[in-house]
Amino acid sequence: MQTKPCRKCLLAETNQAELYATIQDYIKNIPPEQKTPAAVYEKRLQICKSCTHLLNGMCVLCGCYIELRAAKKNQQCVEDANRW
Repeated sequence: MQTKPCRKCLLAETNQAELYATIQDYIKNIPPEQKTPAAVYEKRLQICKSCTHLLNGMCVLCGCYIELRAAKKNQQCVEDANRW
């Protein structure tokens, strides 16, 4: 019997490849009307890559995975809404 991963596991207890695949699957399944256009998504990621608050793919200010937040068009940078 296969068990589900614990939602409250520490990073050390997770499989990073599975986590990345889960995030990518989630992004792929965002409804088109809620999804950021590809060019805007890539621009957001580039902005975040130069930010001092990015750590291991997460924003240290809000705790989100940047790739998930950037993929939804109604989201914005938590530090500066004008950034993206």
